[in-house]
Amino acid sequence: MHIQERIRQFKEQQKNRGRLLISCPDKPGIVAAVSQFLLEFDANILDSNQYSTNPEGGTFFIRIEFECPRLEEKKKAMQTRFHPIAMQFSMEYEFNFVYNVKKSAIFVSKELHCLRELLWEWQSGDLMTEIAIVVSNHEDAREIVESMEIPFYYIPANKDIRKEVEAQQLQLLQDYDVDVIILARYMQILTPAFVKAYQNKIINIHHSFLPAFVGARPYERAYERGVKLIGATSHYVTDDLDEGPIIEQDIMRVNHQDNVRDLKKIGANIERDVLTRAVKWHLADRIIVHGNKTIVFP
Repeated sequence: MHIQERIRQFKEQQKNRGRLLISCPDKPGIVAAVSQFLLEFDANILDSNQYSTNPEGGTFFIRIEFECPRLEEKKKAMQTRFHPIAMQFSMEYEFNFVYNVKKSAIFVSKELHCLRELLWEWQSGDLMTEIAIVVSNHEDAREIVESMEIPFYYIPANKDIRKEVEAQQLQLLQDYDVDVIILARYMQILTPAFVKAYQNKIINIHHSFLPAFVGARPYERAYERGVKLIGATSHYVTDDLDEGPIIEQDIMRVNHQDNVRDLKKIGANIERDVLTRAVKWHLADRIIVHGNKTIVFP
């Protein structure tokens, strides 16, 4: 089945399903108020997960997935009528409607293993997104991307022309109405202005188990340090290099017989799995960013 037909069927199947993400000061009555609100719209709660940093004076987080008949007709009224409840409990909240499949842009450089994994998951229907464009500062990915009928944009980039490059990239993202940017080993630093335009919507993969080995050449530095575990970290991008809210991490054991090339080969497998999981959780609205941390709901 062609991916576009699969997406069309998904939208039809999920046309009455919504998700509500909430964070607020913890106090009694939050769940009751939200449940009663959804009942007033004849919505049925399908899944609910909650977490509190401290029941006495902490922060409360909840993710609710619900089914609501004629959701398209009701969604505007639902959002309007939820506002007083949000004010009452000092909530930060977000409604997401599942049929609005998020549009993704993938940024990549010369290393293609993460890109290939994302494309495979997307092609098989396990990554539910519309990949609008792939942007690269190298030509290496063009063939594989265009073979899947995805627009490919080659935009050379370096620190000397970063402002001009990002202006072109931001225009593309706007033209294609992109919701989330995936940095699949895109080896360029983004400016604060770019990051601000897509706050908590840029997902990066860093090839080390952060906070160890921030920045460039982490495998070489790990080898020099003689580490016994190597890993990868997927996180949201902030102005601080490799210090954004962590979404997912994983590790694998290595030993003194593994050289830098071995570490990179082992690490590539970790990177692509970690990035793919992080992207899937973002697309499924399973993440709430709280300060420089994340709450990731199962």
